[in-house]
Amino acid sequence: MNATQEKPVTVFGPDFPFAYDDWITHPAGLGQVPNTCHGARVAIIGAGASGVIAGYELMRLGLRPIFYESGQFGGRLRSQPFEGADDVIAELGGMRFPVSGTGFYHYVDKLGVDSRPFPNPLTPAAGSTVIDLENESHYAESLADLPQIYQEVARAYDDALEEGARFSQLKSAIRDKDGARIKEIWNPIVRDWDERSFYDFVASSKAFQKLSFRHREVFGQVGFGTGGWDSDFPNSMLEILRVNVTECDENQRFMVGGVEQVPQKLWRHPPRTIAHWPQGTTLSALNGGATRAGAKRIFRDGDGRLAITDRWGRTDAYEAVITTCQSHLLTTAVDTEERLFDQKLWMALDRTRYMQSSKTFVMVDRAFWKDKDPETGRDIMSMTLTDRMSRGTYLFDNGPDKPSVICLTYSWMTDALKMLPLPVEQRVELALSALAKIYPKVDITQHIVGDPITVSWEDDLNFLGAFKGALPGHYRYNHRMFSHFMQANLPPAQKGLFLAGDDVSWTPAWVEGAVQTALNAVWGVMTHLGGRCHGENPGPGDGWADMAPIELD
Repeated sequence: MNATQEKPVTVFGPDFPFAYDDWITHPAGLGQVPNTCHGARVAIIGAGASGVIAGYELMRLGLRPIFYESGQFGGRLRSQPFEGADDVIAELGGMRFPVSGTGFYHYVDKLGVDSRPFPNPLTPAAGSTVIDLENESHYAESLADLPQIYQEVARAYDDALEEGARFSQLKSAIRDKDGARIKEIWNPIVRDWDERSFYDFVASSKAFQKLSFRHREVFGQVGFGTGGWDSDFPNSMLEILRVNVTECDENQRFMVGGVEQVPQKLWRHPPRTIAHWPQGTTLSALNGGATRAGAKRIFRDGDGRLAITDRWGRTDAYEAVITTCQSHLLTTAVDTEERLFDQKLWMALDRTRYMQSSKTFVMVDRAFWKDKDPETGRDIMSMTLTDRMSRGTYLFDNGPDKPSVICLTYSWMTDALKMLPLPVEQRVELALSALAKIYPKVDITQHIVGDPITVSWEDDLNFLGAFKGALPGHYRYNHRMFSHFMQANLPPAQKGLFLAGDDVSWTPAWVEGAVQTALNAVWGVMTHLGGRCHGENPGPGDGWADMAPIELD
């Protein structure tokens, strides 16, 4: 194996190839603000991953982040415990985290949060997988155990990526963190594929044209990596390519005890190096131990400063503001003064399209699925992908001394909308009914303990959906949102208000996008207040002229 192959793939671009992981780990630090700005207050709307990370780094620079949160702390990093059980949780939001997300893992490691391989289909962590399509089930421990059609589908997608995206070359450039080479390959792909869908990419490829419709159907139902991708077929192919080439859909891990620990612990974590504030200072301490109520209004006051009014009518002014909330909330839930954003940016924020998602979990007395069928010698139940109502079923073994957890159903878009009006008990019954047809010998109900837990993200007033799913033609909108932290050329009325969050990023649904846009906002606030990065550790805005995402006509 040569040196290039040994380098890890990280979420380095491809649209903006800046090494965020190198920037935040450099011994020189992120930069500094003038002493006269120390203690200056910066409002952060939303206490999810992006908001808490931005606040943590601003605190280290000597600023005072003040948080507004209208829902649950942690945002979509939501780990809900089962009643009466210690550290037995249901991951309602993000639950699998690729190791290529090195910016996120910087904070995971800093906080000492333990992680383990996620039990995705056909991985050692899953043990075994059952694929059930059209009432025909196949048991497998690896791809080689499945019928030939599944292997043909996997090869066809690999070939399609090579044909349509110079995939190996692009991934090699990402491994090398060769920004110029990445742009050389990626920019033409943006021009060619911005207005074409994921399904178009698959169906028009030579690899799949040689095969039957059934192959494309299997690909949609079972997919690659984490499972079926038919719910993503209408999405822009650029969005899928980013996931593939940065290995967001591979080598994933889950956080033992719940990923919500990351924002919760960072909220209470005293940095080792910090400007202005005394050692031991935390975000919690700077906020009096709790966030403020949700923001209801953002405007410029009579002195030209950015001001926020919270749910209870309290108004305060700030030197800068970072919004990390779902973009639609800026026109539906938060009265945002229109002149704070350019009309083209308003268009982008309002056109953001969110995907629906539903999960339903039950706690069980033990990992009974590891019992062996005396007739076949196989696991009596497996990680399951199916075209039935349940779609994806995941099994979490918490060890011999704790109850285990089953995600009975994990569904998207139309399948998630089928669940939307149903109470949790009916969701459980439907999932169990589907699984009973796949595992007629297994009575899951005999192992269920406690009450089930469910979520439909589109039904949450603070989210209105699970995450962004860009449609063909949305590249320009994404460009406007991502590049908003570069404010030197904005009119004064629009300066000082920064966007962050995974739906502003190029990789929505992955926490690394939340991390990267948070760090963009940190650079933006630091620059807005007259600060700068250290010369030996330039930030994302310092290299913008050379590596900015391509602009389409």
